[in-house]
Order: sequence, then C-alpha cells, then structure tokens
Amino acid sequence: MQILSSILFIALTVAGFGLFAINAKKIYRNIKLGQPVNCTDRYSERIKNMLLVAFGQKKMFTRPVPALLHFAIYAAFMITQIELIEIFIDGIFGTHRIFKEPLGGFYTFMISLIEVLSVAALTATIFFLSRRNLLKLPRLNMKELLGWPKKDANLILIMEIVLVLCIFTMNGTDEALYNMGKSHFEGQGSFNFAISQFIGPAVFGSLSEGTLHILERIGWWGHFIMVLTFLNYLYFSKHLHILLAFPNTFFANLNPLGQFNNLESVTNEVKLMMDPNADPFAAPAPDENAVPSKFGASDVMDLNQVQLLNAYSCTECGRCTSVCPANITGKKLSPRLIMMKTRDRLEEVGKNIDTNKGTFVEDGKTLLNDYITPEELWACTTCNACVEECPIEISPLSIIMDMRRFLVMEQSAAPMELNTMMTNIENNSAPWQYSQMDRLNWKDEN
Repeated sequence: MQILSSILFIALTVAGFGLFAINAKKIYRNIKLGQPVNCTDRYSERIKNMLLVAFGQKKMFTRPVPALLHFAIYAAFMITQIELIEIFIDGIFGTHRIFKEPLGGFYTFMISLIEVLSVAALTATIFFLSRRNLLKLPRLNMKELLGWPKKDANLILIMEIVLVLCIFTMNGTDEALYNMGKSHFEGQGSFNFAISQFIGPAVFGSLSEGTLHILERIGWWGHFIMVLTFLNYLYFSKHLHILLAFPNTFFANLNPLGQFNNLESVTNEVKLMMDPNADPFAAPAPDENAVPSKFGASDVMDLNQVQLLNAYSCTECGRCTSVCPANITGKKLSPRLIMMKTRDRLEEVGKNIDTNKGTFVEDGKTLLNDYITPEELWACTTCNACVEECPIEISPLSIIMDMRRFLVMEQSAAPMELNTMMTNIENNSAPWQYSQMDRLNWKDEN
C-alpha cells in the first residue's frame, strides 16, 4: 500500500511540475515575441530595486491596512514552502514528518510559525473576500472586472482558505493521534504546535483512531494537491505576479518617470539631416527584402519584452486606475484595462502560434483598435500617476506612448488640436498660430 502511495505521489509531482514547465515555456515564448531591450545595466541598482519592491513590498505600504494583510498572505506563502520540502521527502520515501526528530525544538518552532502565519493569512483572505463581495470596493468592482477577472480573484482566495484548512486538518489530527498514543510511528510524542495543540483536542479529540488517520491523510494529500493545483492555475490567473514580480522589478525602468526614449531610426535620420558634412548618398543601399522599421506599436509584437512582461505581471489590483485623472473624470481610459487587454491580445497571439505549429498566421486583428481604442490612448495626460502607484512598477504609460507614436508617425491620426500644434511648430517654430516676427510683440503691450 505504501509503495502504491509513493508511486502515486511521484506521478502527481512529475505531472504537476511538467505541466507547469510547459505553460511557463509558453509564457516565456510569448514575452520573447516582443522587441529586445537592454535592461541589464546598473545591475546593483536593479537588485536593490527588486529586493525592496518585490521581496520587501515597499510600494504596497503606501496603503498600510491592505499592505499588512497582503504581507500576511505573502509571508505565509513564502514560509509554508519550507514545509513542502518535508512533504516531498515523506511522499517519496513513505516517511512521516521526517524532520521532527533531527530538528527537535526548531521543528516545533518552524511549524508553529507556519501555523501562526496561516491564521494571519486566513484572516487576510476573509477580509479580501469581504472587501470584494460584501463591501464592494469601487476599484475592485469596475465593469472591466466583470466575468472571469472577478471569478479568478475569488477563486484564488477560496483556494487559499482550502489550503489553510488542509494544513490545520493535517496538524490537528496528528496532534490528536499523538495524544492518544496512536501516531503513525511509535514514540514520536506530541508536537505542541502553537495552534494545532489546541485545535487538535478541541475539534478532533472525540473522533476514532481510524477516522483521525483518514482525516490526517486527507489534510496531507489535500495540502500537496492544492499546491500543485495552485502552481498550474497560475498560468490562467492574474496571480502570475507571485512569480513574475521579481523579474518585473529587476527589469523595471530606472530612469526618471518623465523621461521617454527616442526612436533610434528617427534619431539617426535627424542626425543625418543636421550634419552639414554628411553625404546622404553614402548610406548603404537598403535591403529589398528587409521589413521597414515601424514607428511606435500597433500590436503586441511591436512592444518590447519588458512591456509584455508587465502585462503578464499585472495583478489587476486597480491602484493605477484609482489614481488616474482621466478615469476619475469619466473618460474611457483605465491603465489597468490597458494591461489586461495587452495580456489578452498576447495570449491570443500565442494560441495562434500554437495552432499553426510555431508560426503566427495573420488573423486580421491588432492590439490597436481591436483591443485598445485611440480614444483611450488620447485620454491619457502622461502624468505618470499609474506608474508611481503600481506596487511592482508596471508602466501602462509606456504602452500608451508607443501606440500614440504609431498613430502620429504611421497614420497621421493625431487629434485635431495636436495636428494644429505640430503644424504651427513646423511653420512658425512655436505651438501658437502666429508668425515668428510677432513673437515678441507682447513686450510692447505695456
């Protein structure tokens, strides 16, 4: 029986991690569809930023109450993984709490810490569920979250509750068995874990030995299966940020928020025009088969790889949208929705490639117009509030600006006011519609 249990455990482990690896490879492939960008400079600054923002949750604490509750779930998630090491060893070799005897009191301390953090995580989870479904916090109940996004948020919280219940079922029944002298292995004694030493006798103490053994196995297997389920559910969920927040903050833009990059093709052209000694005919002849470089972005393949990583990392918390002046004043722009639509389009492109055996077949759709409208793009005031507010330094603004560039430089589709300003700059060297000769007339008005 024990051999069959070990075989089943190993089979589930291989299948679970194998499926995760397949899906992780798809995500990596999709991100690599973007334009390459060099984000390996200033290495020490990037490591520091990742440790402070992703690991230390620095930006979360601009809102202390949800930050503390989120930190409880985060800490429980990180520390609980230690217990998984023991579960994997026990599952493969058929042992039971193999670290108990060699670690002694430290083992009791670690499992007790996990239990305390699990209680804190359970409290936070119930609060987050209530905030979404009972208190109906506005930014968590906007129409862009109707349907799957809301179900996804609730489902992951419910999974967290089930995982915590499995932990306490496993530990509580174990405690009750040890108190009865009916443990899996003789002579191990009671654990006296911080929480389950009370839960065990109170909840499970009246049950028979056979029932306790069954419940202990349900808790143990439930814990293991929930971890594998959660791991593979991440691919379909906004909770990829649990893993991607770290590379996302490492590759984040470290320049001042108002600084935008120049298009290299435009820069080279301007340098050529401004250089009186340049010979335009000395430039190499263009390759007839080369695809002309595109100004800006109209689809996900035109965005860079960090922007696509941003899209996968977004947790849809809505902090960006809650501070967006355009959204607050009733305009259609929602920075959160920009990221969600970018991810949806990227997933659609990825499925297209999978269907067509590794090659993207033109589907007549683009990120611009089919997912994100010009009205949304031009509503942005470029204030950078969304970038400043994001807990993991996602930049919806960079995507908005690249798509604006495409509209202006490829389609000449800027709003009338902007076209008028650019015409005035071209003709008058100023954004106002009067001649250069009249620029200083204001000084004579007094």
